[in-house]
This record gives sequence, structure tokens and C-alpha cells, in this order.
Amino acid sequence: MPYITSVERIGMEKGIQQGIQEGIQQGIQEGIQQGKQLGAVDMLLRQIERRFGPPSDVVRERLSKADPNTLMQWSERILDAQNLEDLWH
Repeated sequence: MPYITSVERIGMEKGIQQGIQEGIQQGIQEGIQQGKQLGAVDMLLRQIERRFGPPSDVVRERLSKADPNTLMQWSERILDAQNLEDLWH
């Protein structure tokens, strides 16, 4: 086992702590993004149901796989859409 000085040990401990903090921050950010995504999907599902009736499993899956920008476009299009096809195009 190689010898490490107390300065090296302190540096390693600080590095580990910094890595843990960065990991926690990244996890929090990913959780926030995921929460926003789920909220957007839920809101759009509710709008679709109110406007066109209960969404099918295919519609639910399509929404759950959409990226945030696409969800935003669809949430704007639903205001003028006459049917679900108008929403997608």
C-alpha cells in the first residue's frame, strides 16, 4: 500500500466531497427536468381529453416519448386544433 501524506489525504477527501456535491446537483437538475416533462404531458393529456375525449393508449405513449420542445408546440396547437391530427402536424 503506497504511503500518502496528510495533504494528499485531505485533497482526496475534498475531491470526493466535491464529486458527491456535483452528483447531487446533477440529480436535482435531472429531477426538476423530469418533473417539468411529466407536468407538461399531464396538462396536455387533460387538454386533449377535454377537447377531444379520452386519449387512447397510442396518444398517451406518443406524448410520453415527446421532447419538451415538441410538447410545447403541441400545447400551443391544441388551441386551434379541430382534431388530434391537427395537433400532430
